[in-house]
Amino acid sequence: MNNILRTENLSLVYGENTPFEKKAVNNLNIEIKEGEFLGIIGHTGSGKSTLVQMLNGLIKPTSGKIYLYDEDINANKKKLRNVRFKVGMVFQYPEYQLFEETVYKDIAFGPTNKGISGDELDRRIRESAKFTGLKDELLFKSPFELSGGEKRRAAISGIIAMDPDVLILDEPTAGLDPQGRDKLLNQIKKYHQVRKNTIVLVSHSMEDIARFADRILVMNKGKCEMLDTTRAVFSEGKKLETMGLRVPQITKIVQKLRENGINLSNDILTIEEAYSEIISFLNKGGKLK
Repeated sequence: MNNILRTENLSLVYGENTPFEKKAVNNLNIEIKEGEFLGIIGHTGSGKSTLVQMLNGLIKPTSGKIYLYDEDINANKKKLRNVRFKVGMVFQYPEYQLFEETVYKDIAFGPTNKGISGDELDRRIRESAKFTGLKDELLFKSPFELSGGEKRRAAISGIIAMDPDVLILDEPTAGLDPQGRDKLLNQIKKYHQVRKNTIVLVSHSMEDIARFADRILVMNKGKCEMLDTTRAVFSEGKKLETMGLRVPQITKIVQKLRENGINLSNDILTIEEAYSEIISFLNKGGKLK
């Protein structure tokens, strides 16, 4: 799998040469693969949001470089606009960016600026709305008439309609109820499977990361502590705890069962996997104590 994004000695310092100097990202060297679903986790202030805004070209690094398809994104300011078409960014509470008269026009804004028009524009609008689970009848309503979850899907549809090679989502389910969160993430996973592009998901939910990510980047104090497969990262439960993080709850429960002599796999990440493993254990004559 080829790299689509990579960083080289990437650093960002706030308040440089002042008493308030803070290294938000510190000499980071990572590679993001083409077509993967990458999760980014880390405690508050670990540099997650700063990093993804640099990957999108919204923040210029203090030092170091970011390469998109092996081209330095900050080498030419005139090309940054094209970078943002290729690396789409969805912020926390993206519904606050809705502003057009109708949902249709709001979704159209990005691809129109990219030069898309006519039937192709209409196709993209309707296809992106479908990807996020937004019903056709909502397209010609004012975005301010929608529910919170519908506004969120409309805002994400506007980024998807630009057909970015990389879709970055910074806490996209913040403030949604559990049902709305699951529905949105399942739609994003479906979009990834169909589009086969690169997804970067920043989340505080270990459960969400466990369900969807192929690999995980663990940020700690502006540095990369781990960058590995999801199972490999969550197998390091004690190391994560030292950084103020945790493994998914179901993984913790399974670990407790193992400590009580119940022979289950030690790398279970989801409820579905736990259910399958426990049923298999019982069918082989095992007993839960």
